[in-house]
Amino acid sequence: MSIIQNDSFLKTLRRESTPYTPVWMMRQAGRYLPEYRESRKKAGNFLELCKNKNFATEVALQPLDRYPFLDAAILFSDILTIPDAMGLGLYFEDGEGPKFNNPLHGEEAIFKLDIPDVEESLSYVFDAVSSIKKALSNRVPLIGFSGSPWTLATYMIEGQGGTDFMKVKKMMYSRPDLMSHILKINAETVSRYLACQIKAGADVVMLFDTWGGILSHHEYEQYSLNYMKVIISNLNILGFEDIPKIIFTKGGGQWISKQAKIGADGIGLDWQTSLSSARKQVKDQVTLQGNLDPSILLSDPKVIESAVKKVLDDYGVGEGHIFNLGHGITQFTPLENVLVMLETVRNYSKKFH
Repeated sequence: MSIIQNDSFLKTLRRESTPYTPVWMMRQAGRYLPEYRESRKKAGNFLELCKNKNFATEVALQPLDRYPFLDAAILFSDILTIPDAMGLGLYFEDGEGPKFNNPLHGEEAIFKLDIPDVEESLSYVFDAVSSIKKALSNRVPLIGFSGSPWTLATYMIEGQGGTDFMKVKKMMYSRPDLMSHILKINAETVSRYLACQIKAGADVVMLFDTWGGILSHHEYEQYSLNYMKVIISNLNILGFEDIPKIIFTKGGGQWISKQAKIGADGIGLDWQTSLSSARKQVKDQVTLQGNLDPSILLSDPKVIESAVKKVLDDYGVGEGHIFNLGHGITQFTPLENVLVMLETVRNYSKKFH
């Protein structure tokens, strides 16, 4: 295996010593970058951007070429590629986000749901992973990812994002058998999907549990966390124990101690959670990732610098912290503000190592 030149991100996930706190950003390859907008224009639409390995590679490398202080690259794709491969018919409407032509409405549709042949139906994702990995030339590690089984299920049942989640919650409470069927299929599919990403060259894999935080305290473990645990276990059984795994539940800060017990190497935190409190709960056994409010990047350099320092101060001295945003960077973020954040992380964090 080739040696990665900047492996601070991987070392932190292994809780090894680094000279500074590594940093990457959720949605770091995205609409805030003019070069991304140009690539998307050439591709025609978002899905074509994802499905063309050359465009996906170009976009994944754009933030690294612009900002020298990023310590990881992430696959350019979407969490909804899996339901699309299951035949739900993914499409995007401008200004309205993702939608499905064939959402899971009714018992018949749910029992027809099956595990797709991911190697065939999602080969474009693995081609992109291989292409990005090659283009990186071992500069930094590459993160592969998937949506969590619960988050995928919310889109599959609701038929789109930005809903009140009444359909998925009604099914969860009134027909737990149907919900369990969907989640089991999703967990098995995600396991295979991430395994293929690892084989194609991903150095780390991450589960985005975007909608886990909508669950009640009693339901989170049963319907979201347990299925992420299954995926981690499956990947370990398949021989990928040494590939670091990160989970991120937006709005999930109250379940950190439970998250720390499922075998993940890293836990992502949103901006509503104290890093120092989370660190005490995980007892330095798990790496923590986060957790600057992305909206701060819309302000001015002095505010950003101060906020970044507060996040680093909150974690404190020692290893086990990856700096990130508490969710994805917004499309309206000024480019120079990103540089302020990244430079402050690199320079200020050295005192903690």
